Amino acid sequence: MRLDGRPVALIGEGPAADAKRRLLERAGAIIVGEDAPGAALGVVANGDEAAVERLRARGMLLNVVDRPDLCDFTLPAIIDRDPVLIAIGTGGASAGLAAALRQRLESLLPAGLGRLATALFGGRDHLRARFPDIDMRRRAIGSLLAAGGPLDPLADHDDPAAVIAAAEAAPGRIERIEIASADPEALTLRAARLLGLADRLYIEGAIPDAILDRARADAQRMAGACPRIAGPGLTLHLIWTDI
Repeated sequence: MRLDGRPVALIGEGPAADAKRRLLERAGAIIVGEDAPGAALGVVANGDEAAVERLRARGMLLNVVDRPDLCDFTLPAIIDRDPVLIAIGTGGASAGLAAALRQRLESLLPAGLGRLATALFGGRDHLRARFPDIDMRRRAIGSLLAAGGPLDPLADHDDPAAVIAAAEAAPGRIERIEIASADPEALTLRAARLLGLADRLYIEGAIPDAILDRARADAQRMAGACPRIAGPGLTLHLIWTDI
């Protein structure tokens, strides 16, 4: 939700209210009191249920600190690599868990991630001209951003715009994966990564849905053995071994 320049009611004082104030102000919101007109959102940081009832009667959507049962929305832990924004929420189950995950992920994401996003935005016209077919363009971008690829998002890059300008179509390839367990947690890191990247799946045997759900929703799915030449992009030949 865009909050820039919009009023948000904040009820309460103290550390919890101060934390919500900082988060809202970072999003550009104008903090107002309970009686100010025009606010569609409110945050109740002091557990005042009477205030909750009054604001809800005015049609506001509310976040009530430490009361997920009273919340219409929650405020996630945020990782900011402008313009990349990563929000981690638990639906109010545990703000501490969301904060711990944010701290761990902060150490994994390079400071230049926002610069990469800006370069990709700036290179859109070039990529459209270079790869007019949308599937080919998606594969080229996927190849650039793949783990260990020229623009791996978890690595720093000196000149991502130059890499985008030199992008070439990803060559077609076929990978074979044997599936021996219905538990997706038993997938190797390589298998899980390939499932997330595949353009099409050839499914041989009764591969469980829990495994297939790890693949992209728009990946083509065919039953039976994989042909020797299966088209551009990444083709996976999944074989159920059940050993």
